[in-house]
Amino acid sequence: MLPTLVREIERFPLTGLRSEIDRLFEDFFTNGNGHGMPERRFGSAARFVPAVDVKETDANLVIEVEVPGLKSNEVDVQIEDGILVLRGERKQEKEEKTKRWHRSERYWGKFERRLLLPDYVDAGKVDATCKDGVLFVTLAKKAGLKPKAVNVPVK
Repeated sequence: MLPTLVREIERFPLTGLRSEIDRLFEDFFTNGNGHGMPERRFGSAARFVPAVDVKETDANLVIEVEVPGLKSNEVDVQIEDGILVLRGERKQEKEEKTKRWHRSERYWGKFERRLLLPDYVDAGKVDATCKDGVLFVTLAKKAGLKPKAVNVPVK
């Protein structure tokens, strides 16, 4: 397990509290049956932080990133000093004067995720593809280098 791969909610536990407070205010401004909602949901301009899954095979480290609505040319993948840097921007739908918003929960804006890579990854052998709203980054492991496992007896 990579020590720096921590979900944002674990680093910032108050993020969930903000969502609950937003929901409380949203409920307060409805008339009990979902009508009378404000035109924009509170906090709709919150940061877009794509979810990340990290898997490991015998030959590769595979990172899957949720980037719904983005095309492959809208995501930037780089390795900087042993850190995988993922950048992009999810653009907000243009508001039209004729539309009246009842709810807006999708996040938008620029994002950047940084993941510390283990020493056994070959930074020169990286492949990235984007399919069905998921970015797949495959990093090959260095030949001959495998993570060492040490058995520790439990007393």
